[in-house]
Parts: sequence; structure tokens; C-alpha cells
Amino acid sequence: MKPSTRLVHPPAPSGSAPQTVNPVIQKGSTVLLPDAAALYDDDAYVTYGRGGLSVHEVLKAALCDLEQATAVELYPSGVAAVGGALLAVLQAGDELLMTDTAYKPTRRFCDRTLARFGIQTRYYDPTLPTETIAGLIGPRTRALFLESPGSLSFEMQDVPALAALARSRGMLSLIDNTWAAGHLFKPLNVGVDISIQALTKYVGGHSDAFMGSAASRDRDVAARLHAGVVDLGWSVAAEDAYVMIRGLRTLDLRMQRHGENGLRVARWLEGRAEVAAVLHPALPTSPAHEIWRRDFTGACGLFAFVLKPAPPDATAAFLNALELIGLGFSWGGFESLAIDCDPQLKVRSFCKHYGGALVRLHIGLEDPADIIADLEAGFAAYRDGAA
Repeated sequence: MKPSTRLVHPPAPSGSAPQTVNPVIQKGSTVLLPDAAALYDDDAYVTYGRGGLSVHEVLKAALCDLEQATAVELYPSGVAAVGGALLAVLQAGDELLMTDTAYKPTRRFCDRTLARFGIQTRYYDPTLPTETIAGLIGPRTRALFLESPGSLSFEMQDVPALAALARSRGMLSLIDNTWAAGHLFKPLNVGVDISIQALTKYVGGHSDAFMGSAASRDRDVAARLHAGVVDLGWSVAAEDAYVMIRGLRTLDLRMQRHGENGLRVARWLEGRAEVAAVLHPALPTSPAHEIWRRDFTGACGLFAFVLKPAPPDATAAFLNALELIGLGFSWGGFESLAIDCDPQLKVRSFCKHYGGALVRLHIGLEDPADIIADLEAGFAAYRDGAA
């Protein structure tokens, strides 16, 4: 071969590759196939890199085990997983029943994209009894979307009962299972058809990569999800799939620490004079604590609390005084975060009036004594602002 050809096709190394404890990262769009017949044998071979290479398959297998699923699809973000799953199972003329406490980007996708494709979204109050929600199902309702706990305000839903309701009416049930990270709650075990999570959050665990997943057991549902991924062109980078596998190795340990830290801070907040209520499903004072205790094996570090009434500037003063706790969206990483929830609540159809500002906390892996000291400084600023 000429020198230019040898640069393109160097000699292959002899011997097999070393065995490592972590999967090999393959980067490639083209997949070389063994013969001409394999070029169009989609059932037997991966014919294109976008379909996933070795590290993607390792991640899918690990997520199947985590969610106790038979099939998992990967998406480039959590909201892509929500949108991809909904587009895969709905069509023009269908109606979707969506919990009113859904993650804001989920709501935005429903109101903008699904509406543009002729799919109507009807929001329901997640605190309604199952029989009342049953009365909302119409002739065009094809799917029921759950989120338990609810985003920002942490309402719990009776997921087994709602999944059974959907199945009895010939509908599919989907749930955003990110709070539980697929680890603290297993929706597929109680009849839910599709369990979705933003792997960006706890599975990744380090606030440095985006990804989403949709897990299922039913063969037809799995086929629809897969077709949606193929047809819409979703793909994830091999390096990001590797990061998610790495995150899964320590997920159990991190979730324990997040849960312990979160409950310690939540209990401390219950005793603060500045706090009207703490919204954490794992607290016995939570109105839905019994559902959490029945369905979940633990808690994560995400919850909210209500400040007693004060001028808006007092809430800003509280947040601005925080130094250890960052101000930022997303959650699930190693760091503690806080946001003011009130601007997001305005879009809800059944918005509860809490009396004071609703603040969401993500409690990270720091020592809880340091987190509490930072909140103390925030409350001092809040009192000054309120005065």
C-alpha cells in the first residue's frame, strides 16, 4: 500500500484488548459489517453508530436492571425523554391527561409542541381521588402522565391505583420518576407502562452531563419507543453514556447521603420561626406521607419549604445571602441548590396559595451542619428584609 493508504488503514495490533472494569468507549458513526448480507440485517447487527455501541448497550442493560424493565431507550436530555415518549405513543386527535404539577419543560412541550401536532393536553389536580380523575377520562384520552412527588410542591399520587385505572380504560400510563432516580421507587412493578427519568440528575450525579431514559416492559410499547428514537434521530455521546454508567456505580451510596442530609435539614426547618411549612414526603407531617412510606424505599435530597408572609424583597434577601448553597436550576448533583418557585407556579391550572414564598432546596453531599449554618445566614437576611 502507498503511504497515504497506510495512514488511513494502519496495521491492526496483535492480541486482544485488555479487560478493564469499565466498558470501552467506542466513537464512531460508521459500523463495519462482516458481509454484504449484514448491510440490511437490522435485527442481527448494529448498522450505524447512532443506534448505540458497546458503552450504550452496557448503560441500557444497567438501566433495565435498575428500573426492572425489559427495554430502555436513551435520549440526549430528560425533557427529550419526556417528549420522545409522548410523541411515540400519541397521535393527532388524542388527548393526554397531565398532572398539573409537572416539570415546567414538560408542560411547555405539551402546550407548544403537542398542541401543534393536534394533541390536546388536559391538566388535572394530582391531589384528586382516583375515582374523580377517572371522571376526567374522555373518548379521546389515550395516556395518563404522573409525577410523584410533584415538581416544586411535592404532592404524592397513588401511582398503583392510577396505573390500574389507565389500564382498565385502555390507556397508557407514564411517570416522571426522576425524584426516585429509578432506585427508590419502581413504577413498572406497580403497573406503570413507561418510567421516564432525567439521568442528568441523580444517575449522572455530578452536574456535568445531560441524558434521559424511558424504560418499559411491554413489547409493543418498547417497539414504539424505539421507533420514535430512530425516526426522530435521537442519539447520545459515548462519553456521556460512560459518565452515566460511572454514576450508577455510586448511586445507592449517594442517594443514602442525599436522603439523610435532606431529612436532617427538613426537620431543622420545621422548627424555624420563619418557616410556615416544609413540603417533604418523607416527613410524618406530610399529608401524603403514608403513600411515600408504602411505595418508596427512601428519599432524595429535593424538597421545598414555605416562608411566612413577607415582602418579596425578603425572599430575594434570603437567597442572596446564601454562600454554600448555590442559586441554580436542575438538581441531583453533589452540590446544594435553592430557587424561588413562585414565578413557575403561575402557569398552573390548580395553583395552591401557600401564603408565603415557596423555596425549593436540593440538599447535596456537604456536611449538613454547614448547610444549616448557610441557611441561618439566609434567615438573618430574611428577617432584616421582612422588617
